[in-house]
Amino acid sequence: MGVFTVPAFAETTEVVYGYAWGDGEGHLRIVPRSAAFVHEGDVKSYRLKALTGAKELRLGYTGAAFGRVTVACDLKETEGQVALDAKGLGRTGCAPRDLDTELDRGPVPLRIEYAGRDAVRINEFLVTRWPAPQTARGTIKRVDDSTVVFASGGKRVKLGYTYATSFHRTTARCRDGWLAGRPVNAGRDGLGRKSCTPADLTRALKATEHPVLVQLDYTPGVGAVNEVWEVFGDA
Repeated sequence: MGVFTVPAFAETTEVVYGYAWGDGEGHLRIVPRSAAFVHEGDVKSYRLKALTGAKELRLGYTGAAFGRVTVACDLKETEGQVALDAKGLGRTGCAPRDLDTELDRGPVPLRIEYAGRDAVRINEFLVTRWPAPQTARGTIKRVDDSTVVFASGGKRVKLGYTYATSFHRTTARCRDGWLAGRPVNAGRDGLGRKSCTPADLTRALKATEHPVLVQLDYTPGVGAVNEVWEVFGDA
């Protein structure tokens, strides 16, 4: 189990809790959430709730100390063993490149101590309850190769997707343009039935300039897209 040191810094630091997403090399984005420490029996975790008016932060982390909840830096999951301090924060000392790996897999619940635009200390923690997913129709517009803006019911939210996101097309081929050709793989409800990859989703969105109609299974509190269905017409 490693021990990490905090880099020296001059600015006053601030702290934020939330679900972090990778946002370019050596950077992450996070929407601040309120965090309540929960200690039940041997389990230490945090209950996260939305903060009214919270704005997304983009922080660099290449010089930050990183503490994981796993007993080794290269583990995907805890595997039944955790390394937590008295406050329920990850205490296995790891490197920024280990955070790179974690963010590549998807959103990570983090406590971040930062100064200016750079993280100083980052700790993983366990969440008491992962937010529930929901399904809705609306439009998505590409932000980058792993991020979209979803508009539904008069609201807009930024969402991320990963290699684990499912994409269902109405088109004949996964590589076709959005709604290209006859909807040979559309169900009676207009939803795509052809299973494709997140890379196909990125390719299709890059080729369209306007928001496109979809049905999403997503996790609002985390900002994660779980499943995308291309929708034919106004079905």
